[in-house]
Amino acid sequence: MTRPDPLAAMPAWMAQLADTTQWQNLLKPLQLPSTPGSQPAIPGMPAVEFDPSAMAALQVAYMQELGTLWQNTMGASTPATNDKRFSAPAWQSNPAGAFNASAYLLNAKFLNAMSDAVKATPKVKEKIRFNVQQLVDAMSPANFLGTNPEAQQLLLESKGESLTRGMTQLLADMQKGRISQTDESAFEVGKNVATTEGAVVFENDLFQLLQYKPLTKTVFERPLLIMPPCINKYYILDLQPENSLVRYAVEQGHTVFLISWRNPDASLGHLTWDDYIKEGAFKAISVTQEISGQEQINALGFCVGGTILSTALALLFARGEKPVASLTLLTAFLDFTDTGIIDVFVDEESVVQREQAIGKGGLMEGKEFAQTFSSLRSNDLVWSYVKSNYLKGEAPPAFDLLYWNSDSTNLPGPMFCWYLRNTYLEDGLKHPGKVSVLGEPVDFGKIAAPTFLYASREDHIVPWTSAYASMALLNPKHPKLNQFVVGASGHIAGVINAPAKNKRSFWSNEKPAKSAAEWMEKSTEQPGSWWPTWATFLQKYAGKQVAPRAYGNAAYPVIEPAPGRYVKAKAG
Repeated sequence: MTRPDPLAAMPAWMAQLADTTQWQNLLKPLQLPSTPGSQPAIPGMPAVEFDPSAMAALQVAYMQELGTLWQNTMGASTPATNDKRFSAPAWQSNPAGAFNASAYLLNAKFLNAMSDAVKATPKVKEKIRFNVQQLVDAMSPANFLGTNPEAQQLLLESKGESLTRGMTQLLADMQKGRISQTDESAFEVGKNVATTEGAVVFENDLFQLLQYKPLTKTVFERPLLIMPPCINKYYILDLQPENSLVRYAVEQGHTVFLISWRNPDASLGHLTWDDYIKEGAFKAISVTQEISGQEQINALGFCVGGTILSTALALLFARGEKPVASLTLLTAFLDFTDTGIIDVFVDEESVVQREQAIGKGGLMEGKEFAQTFSSLRSNDLVWSYVKSNYLKGEAPPAFDLLYWNSDSTNLPGPMFCWYLRNTYLEDGLKHPGKVSVLGEPVDFGKIAAPTFLYASREDHIVPWTSAYASMALLNPKHPKLNQFVVGASGHIAGVINAPAKNKRSFWSNEKPAKSAAEWMEKSTEQPGSWWPTWATFLQKYAGKQVAPRAYGNAAYPVIEPAPGRYVKAKAG
């Protein structure tokens, strides 16, 4: 007797997937169109071609797994999934929901495998993988009321109130132009975030300089200048007293100065990278020196703030000045060889388009930054909120970090375009003398100062191996002056890891290593925060203990209390 084929009982849409051309059609929207004047989903993407043998193997494997899934479903065996999107009991108690979730995960697995089967250069394959993943994330059955049994159950139990709340929140977010990730009414800058006591002692069109009130009877004579990124607001470093890096440094006896970058509007759309170096970094360093009365200070740069700070110091040291006793860089790029997933957004065509649009004036708007960064983790930062806010009608909880994340900033177009081309696209800063700023060649090797470099192991914005590459650029003749530490977690959570919470861990290694991989292999994992290790480093170069100084001086009187006006300005 002939054994029945379980695939024969499948719905028509499943049977169609046995045709290889159906698979390839799924990726056609990503390729370069043949119609003149039409635009591809990915600019410059060539026609998609597949390895036939790989596709045939994928097809066979897919149909086998799909057949097993369908057979189990027909036998009343509920498929189990480990994906948190489908972990609620409603998914497992609903046979259709459980099957939809399992079929979706199977399709996602093989769509991603198809991305790897594409015949293309590594750069093109990376773009295809990213865009396929965006498609896969968007098509999850958890994102739609009609295929989400969890949301359907809540709809019935609440007698429609959950959907009413969800639609109300959706309309409100449509007016905002973004998805609400937190209860924004729960926070106010200067009231319950950015609350470390201080004063604004200088301002120009680019930034306000904050000086913080000492919390110790004596302080180190050399102050610490913190240069945060100009993408997003500075108060990621001063969220709450218990997780504030600013307050921690003050508690260690440092007089802390901090740059609060202005959120540019149209009137500042002409500013350049040179302006951020001269009127930003140079000015902040000189004012900190004048107020403290110290020829040398300690300086810290975070993310792009670290790139700005290092560029400025390279020029100053090349001039014969030595303004810093030590340098700290947190998750900062100097070598842009590997920019991680952000590389999918950068190519010659896209940069030229930016340059033509805003390169001579205009703004790179904060909302576009926010959308880009959210797409890097779309399940966590987009679709999870679609499900909770809109399908289930849940109000987002109050969370200080997500409040900061939604507080976007603009950048001047010329400054942003220069940065995009000379770093992400051409990676010129790492080559001594290749790039000039303020008419002077940039050479990071000119910076002669003990340097503490921190990277986050799961960082999707600045890969830790790229942060490690700075070890070869700084103090090249005296590598022992560099100290490198890797913390657990990502770009933000890894940095903001206060010791009192005793969370996560970090890796350290003072032995010489020829590569990032060798460094990690020989490193030692230690529990808790990396902050005390950095504090020990900083103390070595902070000088003797002296009486605390008052805010500012005669030349730089107090303008207003911290956090100042600039940080409160919203992106237009």
